[in-house]
Amino acid sequence: MAERKQVPIKKDRSPLQDLNKDRSLPQKPDEADDETRAPSKSGPEVIKSYLKTLSSSPGVYRMFDKDGTVLYVGKACNLKNRVQNYTRLNGHSNRIARMITATTAMEFVVTNTESEALLLEATYIKKMKPRYNVLLRDDKSFPSILIRTEHEAAQIVKHRGKRKQKGHYFGPFASAGAVNRTVNTLQQLFLLRDCTDSQYESRTRPCLQYQIKRCSAPCCGKISIEDYQHLMNDAKNFLEGKSTTIQKDLRSQMMKASKAQRYEEAAHLRDRIAALTQVQSHQSILPTGFEEGDVFAVHMQGGSACIEVFFIRTSQNWGNRAFFPRIDKSHTLSEILESFIAQFYDNKPVPRQVLTSVTLENQDLLAEALSTKSDRKITVLCPKRGTKADLMKQAVNNAKQALARKLAEGTAQNRHLQALVPIFDLPHRPQRIEVYDNSHIQGSSALGAMIVAGQDGFVKNQYRKFNFKPEDLTAGDDFEMMRLMLRRRLKALVRDFGDKRPSPDSAEDGKSEGGPTELVPELVPELANGIPHWPDLLLIDGGKGQLSAVKEIVDELGLTDITLVAISKGPDRNAGREQFHMIGRPSFSLDMNDPALYFLQRLRDESHRFVIGGHRLRRKKAMAKNPLDDIPGIGAARKRALLAHFGAAKAVSRAGLKDLQAVDGISGQMAEIIYDYFHNKE
Repeated sequence: MAERKQVPIKKDRSPLQDLNKDRSLPQKPDEADDETRAPSKSGPEVIKSYLKTLSSSPGVYRMFDKDGTVLYVGKACNLKNRVQNYTRLNGHSNRIARMITATTAMEFVVTNTESEALLLEATYIKKMKPRYNVLLRDDKSFPSILIRTEHEAAQIVKHRGKRKQKGHYFGPFASAGAVNRTVNTLQQLFLLRDCTDSQYESRTRPCLQYQIKRCSAPCCGKISIEDYQHLMNDAKNFLEGKSTTIQKDLRSQMMKASKAQRYEEAAHLRDRIAALTQVQSHQSILPTGFEEGDVFAVHMQGGSACIEVFFIRTSQNWGNRAFFPRIDKSHTLSEILESFIAQFYDNKPVPRQVLTSVTLENQDLLAEALSTKSDRKITVLCPKRGTKADLMKQAVNNAKQALARKLAEGTAQNRHLQALVPIFDLPHRPQRIEVYDNSHIQGSSALGAMIVAGQDGFVKNQYRKFNFKPEDLTAGDDFEMMRLMLRRRLKALVRDFGDKRPSPDSAEDGKSEGGPTELVPELVPELANGIPHWPDLLLIDGGKGQLSAVKEIVDELGLTDITLVAISKGPDRNAGREQFHMIGRPSFSLDMNDPALYFLQRLRDESHRFVIGGHRLRRKKAMAKNPLDDIPGIGAARKRALLAHFGAAKAVSRAGLKDLQAVDGISGQMAEIIYDYFHNKE
C-alpha cells in the first residue's frame, strides 16, 4: 500500500473547524453572496448556472429548496464535473430526479483534498440532516470505562462523551448496561472506589461499599496508596485482556493465605477468583489475530436497512449494536455503509481496523480520511476468508435478524396507530403522538415530562422534561402544572416551526376509499426525518380538569385542530378500566381485551416511567445538596472540618463568629464569609 500523505489542513482556515463558527454556518439561499445566489427558478437550469464559476477542485456542495431547507449534501473530487451531472433529469433514479427538480440554490466549500471533503460532508450531514442523504439517526456517543488517575487513589467510573479527563479509557461498549456490569465486576475483583473526589475527601469512616467487599477504603487508610496502586494496575491489565495472569496471581495469594491460616482472607480471594472465572465464561474471546477493530455488517430489505456494529477490543467482543439509518431504496449497500461509517466516527475514536461486509467504492479514500482524523494509520477492508470473515458472517446474520425484528415491530406499530383513528375520530393515522405527565411530592421537586411515539415506536431523542420554579405555581396544583407545561411546549412549536402542521390535503395519494387518509413522507416536508414536528394527538395523563387546562392553552394559541385526549384511571384505579375524555364527547372506555387499550396503556406507562425517574433524580439531588457547597472558598477540607466540629450544616448556620473561628482551617475572614452567607440568606 502506498504511503499515505498527511492532508495539509490549515488550522485557521479548515472548513471542519469553521463549521462550528456562526459566520461559516450554511447560509440559506436568500442570505448567500451575490456570486452564489441562484435565480428564482428550480431544477436543472438553476444548477447549470453555477457551472460558469465552479472550479475543478475537490469540495462539498449543498442543495437547497425554495424554503432554504438543505435537500442534499455531497462531496466531489471535481466539483464542476459532479455538479454537471445534475444538469439533466434523465439517467437518474426517481429520488435524485425529485431532488434536482426541487433545488433552487446551491452552495459550495472548496477543500484541499477529497478525504477532507469526505469528513466535512459527514459533519454537514449530521448537522443539517438533509432529506435525501443516508442519515445516522442514533448519534449519541458510546459509553466506556474510565480509570481516573488524577487522584492519588484512582477512581473507576462509567464515561460518555469526549475524553478530556486524565486516565485510562477502555471501550467503547455497546450499552450502558454492559459498562455497569463490568464496573460492578471490577469493584468486586479489584476493590476500586467509585465515589467522587469530594466524597472521598469528606469520609471519616468506611462506607457501605467497604462493608460489602466492593471497595478497599483508601479514604480511611484501610489500604496503603501503594497497595491500592497495585489493584488499579491489575484492573487495567484485566481490561487489556490479561485476565489469565491475574487469575494465577490471585490463586497464588489464596494458597499463601490458606497456609498461613488466614482463612477469611483466603475465602475473599476465592470469591474474587470465582467472579473472574464467571466473567471469562461470559466474554466472547476471539481467536488470535484480531485484537482491535469495529465490524460493520449491512443488510437491506423492503426499503429499510440495518447496520450491525461489533466492537472488538483486546481480542474480546465488547458488545454489538444495531442501527437503522434513514435511506432510500435506490441506495446501494456500499453507499449506505460508506456514508454511515463517515458519520459514525465524527465524534468517536477510530480503532486501527474497520471491517465491512461489502467492498466500499471509496474504501481507500475512507481509510485516508479516518487516518487523517485519528493521526494514525487506519485500515478499512472487506475480509473474504479466515477469522475475520467468520466474524463478519456472524455480524451479517445479526443484522438480518435485527432488521426482521424491526420490520415486524414496525408493522405492529402501524396497526396500533391505525386503530386509534376510529377511536378518537382522527383524520389520518397519527404520525406523532405526544404524552404529557407531571410528578411532585406536595408540590416539591415538581417536574413535567413529554414522551413522543411514532411509527417506529418511542422516539426517545425527542423526550423533554419541564422544570417548574416554586414561585411559578401553587404547591400541588396539577392543573396549573399542566397548563404551564403545554404553554411552553406549544409556544416553542409555533416559534420554531410556525403553523405548518401536516393536513390530509397534503397526502392526496394516501387516501383510501371510505377511510382516513395516511400521510405520505414524500409529500409532507415535516416527515422527511421520519416524524413531524407537530403532534397529531396529545395524550394527557389526568381527567377532565387537566383536559380543560390544556384546552385553554390550545384555544389561546389558536391551535384548534390538534386532537386532545385525557386518560384517567378507572374505578379503584384498576388497569383496563381507564376512562378517556375528549372535548365535546362524553367520557368512554375501551374493551379490556382491545389491543388499542394495551397500546395506550404502554404510552401512559412510559410517560410515568420517564417523569418519575426524572422526579426522583431531582429529589435525590435536592436531598444531597449541602448549604456549605454554595459558600465561596469552602472546599472539601474546610467542609469536612466544619461538619466534624459542628456535626451538621444547620449547626454551622447558627454558629457565631467566634465559634466559626475555632474550627481548624477557618480564618477570621473566612468565618465572616460563612456568617454573612447564612445571615444574609435568611
